[in-house]
Amino acid sequence: MTQQAEASRPHIPLQDRLRQLLDGPVALDKRALLGTLCAEVSRYETLAYTAGWNDALATTRRTRHQDADA
Repeated sequence: MTQQAEASRPHIPLQDRLRQLLDGPVALDKRALLGTLCAEVSRYETLAYTAGWNDALATTRRTRHQDADA
């Protein structure tokens, strides 16, 4: 999935998403459930990692601008 598509998806807390998967209308077998859970956790980890990099880059840019103004 692209970053743009990721950004357009509504943010659902991981715990709520896992509850949706477990209580959903379609019963998943163990392998399907584990595969789906792994994919969801991986997606949330990727979003968190990207957000961390974005925060770090923004901080670096602010520091550079402050240094240039000084």
